[in-house]
Amino acid sequence: FLGPIPIFGSKKKANIDISADILCVYYSTVPVKSLDTFPFEVIKVIQPVFLGKLIQYFERSEPDNMAALYEAYGYAAGISLSALGLALLHHLYFYHVQRAGMKIRIAMCHMIYRKALCLSATAMGQTTTGQIVNLLSNDVNKFDELTIFLHYLWMGPLQAAAVIGLLWQEIGASCLAGMAVLIFLMPLQTMFGKLFSKYRSKTAAFTDSRIRTMNEVVSGIRIIKMYAWEKPFAALVNDVRRKEISKIMSSSYLRGLNMASFFMANKIILFVTFTVYVLVGNKISASRVFVVVSLYSAIRLTVTLFFPAAIEKVSESAISIRRIKKFLLLDELVKSHVPLTQEDKKEASVEIQDLICYWDKSIDAPTLQNVSFTVKPGQLLAVIGPVGAGKVSHIKLILSFHFSILGELPAEKGVVKVKGELTYASQQPWVFPGTIRSNILFGKELQPQRYESVLRACALKRDMELLPDGDLTVIGDRGATLSGGQKARVNLARAVYQDAYIYLLDDPLSAVDAEVGRHLFEQCICGILKDKPRILVTHQLQYLKAANQILVLKEGHMVARGTYSELLRSGVDFTSLLKKDEEEEGEKGEAPRSPRSRTLSQNSVRSHSSSVLSVKNESNQLPAEPVHTVAEETRTEGTIGLHMYWKYFRAGANVLMLILLVLLNLAQPGFLSWHLCRYAHDQNMLHVSPIGNGDLCILCSSGLTGATVIFSFMRFLIMFNALVNSAETLHNRMFNSILRTPVRFFDINPIGRILNRFAKDIGHLDSLLPWTFVDFIQVFLQIIGVIAVASSVIPWILIPVIPLLIAFLFLRRYFLRTSRDVKRIESTTRSPVFSHLSSSLQGLWTIRAFKAEERFQQTFDAHQDLHSEAWFLFLTTSRWFAVRLDGMCSVFVTITAFGCLLLKDNVGLALSYAITLMGMFQWGVRQSAEVENLMTSVERVVEYTELESEAPWETQKRPPPDWPNRGLITFDRVNFSYSSDGPVVLKNISAMFRPREKVGIVGRTGAGKSSLISALFRLTEPEGKILVDGVLTSEIGLHDLRQKMSIIPQDPVLFTGTMRKNLDPFSQHSDHDLWNSLKEVQLKAAVEELPAKLETELAESGSNFSVGQRQLVCLARAILRKNRILIIDEATANVDPRTDELIQKTIRAKFKECTVLTIAHRLNTIIDSDRILVLDAGRIHEYDAPHVLLQNQNGIFYKMVQQTGKAEAASLLQTAKQAYMNRSPVHQLNGFATTRDGSLVIFETAL
Repeated sequence: FLGPIPIFGSKKKANIDISADILCVYYSTVPVKSLDTFPFEVIKVIQPVFLGKLIQYFERSEPDNMAALYEAYGYAAGISLSALGLALLHHLYFYHVQRAGMKIRIAMCHMIYRKALCLSATAMGQTTTGQIVNLLSNDVNKFDELTIFLHYLWMGPLQAAAVIGLLWQEIGASCLAGMAVLIFLMPLQTMFGKLFSKYRSKTAAFTDSRIRTMNEVVSGIRIIKMYAWEKPFAALVNDVRRKEISKIMSSSYLRGLNMASFFMANKIILFVTFTVYVLVGNKISASRVFVVVSLYSAIRLTVTLFFPAAIEKVSESAISIRRIKKFLLLDELVKSHVPLTQEDKKEASVEIQDLICYWDKSIDAPTLQNVSFTVKPGQLLAVIGPVGAGKVSHIKLILSFHFSILGELPAEKGVVKVKGELTYASQQPWVFPGTIRSNILFGKELQPQRYESVLRACALKRDMELLPDGDLTVIGDRGATLSGGQKARVNLARAVYQDAYIYLLDDPLSAVDAEVGRHLFEQCICGILKDKPRILVTHQLQYLKAANQILVLKEGHMVARGTYSELLRSGVDFTSLLKKDEEEEGEKGEAPRSPRSRTLSQNSVRSHSSSVLSVKNESNQLPAEPVHTVAEETRTEGTIGLHMYWKYFRAGANVLMLILLVLLNLAQPGFLSWHLCRYAHDQNMLHVSPIGNGDLCILCSSGLTGATVIFSFMRFLIMFNALVNSAETLHNRMFNSILRTPVRFFDINPIGRILNRFAKDIGHLDSLLPWTFVDFIQVFLQIIGVIAVASSVIPWILIPVIPLLIAFLFLRRYFLRTSRDVKRIESTTRSPVFSHLSSSLQGLWTIRAFKAEERFQQTFDAHQDLHSEAWFLFLTTSRWFAVRLDGMCSVFVTITAFGCLLLKDNVGLALSYAITLMGMFQWGVRQSAEVENLMTSVERVVEYTELESEAPWETQKRPPPDWPNRGLITFDRVNFSYSSDGPVVLKNISAMFRPREKVGIVGRTGAGKSSLISALFRLTEPEGKILVDGVLTSEIGLHDLRQKMSIIPQDPVLFTGTMRKNLDPFSQHSDHDLWNSLKEVQLKAAVEELPAKLETELAESGSNFSVGQRQLVCLARAILRKNRILIIDEATANVDPRTDELIQKTIRAKFKECTVLTIAHRLNTIIDSDRILVLDAGRIHEYDAPHVLLQNQNGIFYKMVQQTGKAEAASLLQTAKQAYMNRSPVHQLNGFATTRDGSLVIFETAL
């Protein structure tokens, strides 16, 4: 399919014409296939001529003239063969052009994905995941529709000219009156087409914005729920959706007018033509009437439907091509592929001299300047640095530093020499959907010995043994089934297994605890990789002694470079970093990860046990925990019931409106049938005399035509209004349902699956379904009208009609059974395409560093091929059905034509209706099938409107306005599990956190620390009682609970929108408060530098701020909320020790009067807490003051302190003792709590 696709991206090609390139590549498919349509359109024009000749035979009424009779049989045969020819050629043409459209769409998708893989850092800031998803889901679909209608741009005018010639022969100059109406309609339709394209481009922009926001909501749902921010996000999405719907409604009204003018055109044209013909003094004969009616019918479809549709689709496609071109011309990463010599491979090295480079040229300060170093085989370069004045974040500097080596960040000045292949372990662990083994091998062949040694070095051996399928366990979207520590180790193992020449390791030790961190450093970084040049970025200063060189960066400058002892002597800023943190075994908590990945604590429990045991290789094995894998996407089976249609209609209109619509729909064919019956009755006399031309007849026709036109326009506009309202209502219901569903739903459903519902299925509901539905209803009513008239005049016509109808319905049922399921498969095979795109964009830097673009491109093409198989099946089954329907219709026309000759009956009416029915019947049946196929989108949307809901946001029992005024938290026999069938991750927890107490919560990876917070916030309902200031949390609304507690989350999340909206989405605070909170967290200077200060729009996911700065914004949010309870979930995971200290100081000063619970891996941040809660495997192991816990040498906390190294352990012991002595002697045991009425409650605890 892909053929010789033109290459985009280079600036030289800015004037490129994609349309010309598509034609150039597909010239053999698109223009050549247009010749198929030529004989088909010729037959359509010739058929009415045969009909006219046959009717003339009856008008002459010469029963004895055998020559005339044989001639008539010839004309009847001509009509039959024409019908058969039309049936075959029409569908052959449609099959070929739809296949061509599919090829173009697939090639475009391939190019869009290929482009996404090589976008530069600047270009990534100019586009969003939402926009790329929209290009792949909606824009490329325009090619499918374009190829169908494109040829009518030249065929329409040509056919019109031929028909005018034939009409002139029949009725002379009077035909010009009818053509005048037709010619008036063409520019009107062209104007509609241009308006369509205008609305389409506006709609596309709003759809981009909506999908981007949805992407952020789904990604950050955990944070949104904890902050109780569902309402502002609902308002944000509803606002964009309202603007989008207003444009869709306008284009739907246009479509309604367009369709009404199409269906009315025939009636108006015939009325005008014959009125003029009679008024100039001519007599009407039956043959003339039927030839004119048939000729106008032949051209009507082309001129009033296909020609304007061609203009509409060309203008819509032009908009899509413009959007795709804009994306394809974004800046690309220029990679230089210099072949490595054998010598380079032996002497792999990285050399950088006086490097200066910029992320963004518009900012004066360079990202890196005057950086110089050399790393040779066997050397370890450690890169450290504090957060400086706030101008450029440390993390981004490190990334800049990496990307200058990786080639992501082009050097402005200086020399970057890299000899040997690079590999890279990113700071944010990235895993893609697939097995753990495929994540580690990453395209390389399996070498069992090497693979085993890598698993051991990365402390993954035990994890693999615990998983039921070992390393063949499938991990979900964004690695949702692994804990943070496991993801970090898989991420590192992938880099190690590549066996490259140079290793760039961006803080791989941050997501694991001290013991595992030391194992990774010793066994992996200084073990299996010891002979390679390694560049390690770290905040863990205890490892610096092992480094051959240390590079200190600050604000982009190289502050110092040298060995550990040299830097210690030199007295630079480095030493102040070390004074406090020397020998620190600073496990920094979980690494930043996607908000949806820190999910089930069963993973955490497994991760804890496995990571420690992988190191120790202990013999006492833990039982294997059930692994949570991603659920298959559900797909309903069987017919779409009437209740689904009822839900769809009721979403857009009330019962009265629906009754009005039914009456309007029935009124039009009623009018028409009555008028046609009278006309047909007069026509019965055609053997006796020509039809009369009285004024009464003209007046009657005028009145009826006028009424029909008015009813038709009203009907179309009301129907489109109702159906677009249905789309709006169902979208809002689905979105509200998504917001109210528990967090677990997002853990087991990939983001692509959810976005597919909001992009593609809602796209169908917005535009395709209303149009198809209205078209089906119109055709269906016309069929009823035609059959009613025909049977009243020629009752015998029912003899072939009834079996034909039964055969049609049987065939429809047979076809739909397959087609509906093929359509459902097509919908579900579409989700992996979006999931793969989303996953690739997250791991873009890793994919490039491993040079895996080609392999990911092939995977994308494989996903797309699977979708294309389903799509192609759908296309061919539709054509199979249509050919059989039209074949049966042509048999019906043959029976009618020869039946008329044998019975000498009303040949004109019978044959013209047979031919009309032929096209209409099969189109009606096909449209009814298409409606049912499109209803699968409604079914999928309705499925998401009925998701399980969490507890109500507000209940009748509201806590007092000043609650909680003390901050007393009590857990009473709490058990917690993430799902009803999942393992219990918190077991019988009974504890109390006193007012204004600062409590540290520690435990190894997976001990249940984050689960404790999930239970407190009721992300899943816990068993047992949790009281806050005596109020049972399970009895109040979720928003009442969550708004009264502040959290600084593990994964800092910023959303698209202004900085103001990110701090204060409800607009509850003054500017003064906002600036104060930013000042407290040292971000005021950084925000003041932004172009519009607080009103600056942030990039997608706040990516124009570093991870550390995003963490500070979360701290500012907490300061603004002024709540009595603050939870800090490993909030300092992404900052260096000094910034950590800054955050701790701010917390101590600002939250002095609050109860603070801190989850931490860095023990120095919580060693001066009032008490420390030690969790182990979901149970409370110890809970007391740090100094008291340190007296128990068998305790977990004592062991954790000892693992940090001698010097650090001594420092921690001293700090704990000092804090204990300074504290007031009032000491309340765990297990006591005072309720609001003052009574004392004593809980039975395990202590």
